Amino acid sequence: MYRFKVKIEYDGSRFSGWQRQDGGVITVQGQIETALKSFCGYTVLVEGAGRTDAGVHASGQIAHFDLNQSYEPYRIQDALNFYLFRHGVSILSVEKVDADFHSRFSARMRTYQYRIINRRPPLMIENLRAWHVVRPLCVQSMNEAAQVLVGRHDFNSFRSSACQALSSIRTLELFEVVQKDELIVTTIRSRSFLHNQVRIMMGTLQKVGDGKLTKSDVFDILQSADRTCAGQTAPAHGLYLSSVEYN
Repeated sequence: MYRFKVKIEYDGSRFSGWQRQDGGVITVQGQIETALKSFCGYTVLVEGAGRTDAGVHASGQIAHFDLNQSYEPYRIQDALNFYLFRHGVSILSVEKVDADFHSRFSARMRTYQYRIINRRPPLMIENLRAWHVVRPLCVQSMNEAAQVLVGRHDFNSFRSSACQALSSIRTLELFEVVQKDELIVTTIRSRSFLHNQVRIMMGTLQKVGDGKLTKSDVFDILQSADRTCAGQTAPAHGLYLSSVEYN
């Protein structure tokens, strides 16, 4: 068997998430596995670095799969893109890797970005590509409050009730909020995340930005370990899996 690592970009608005599902539901994993079967003639399991939810995009998702014979990476890339481009998926790179590489378990760091467009007029080009927030936001306050969450903490307040992780302890390496004109981009780095963690943190920071919460409130929410104290779960379409790092 020959193992290949791929870097993937996709438009999450077209999919019911990354993970393959029964019942004819369209997912990113399912589309790539279908494309691989068309290419090589047999069923191939694709393993992703992150199981993004419905509507979440990726500019740097990583996955791996095993094939029965070796191919030049460019042949796999061209073949998959032939089948996938009309479905909103692009294979950005393909490389042959050692058999012990695993896209999920070998990952050392994951980076997500969350995009907000802060303006009154409705979105056209950025519709389903960013969270449209009409009320003016104070980005400085949002960034200062975000620093409360950097480090190793119990993030139970910032995970969904459906989260299956055994522990809610996570370590955020970076949480940065920057603004350029009407675009607000948040970058968050951690080895792993809880279910909906980034989106709940963003829903909470949005309340800080419009003055409904303070930095001190965010600290209290974190200490409470109570999901009901945090803000809303921000829309999926503002979230992007931007990179996955390996040793």
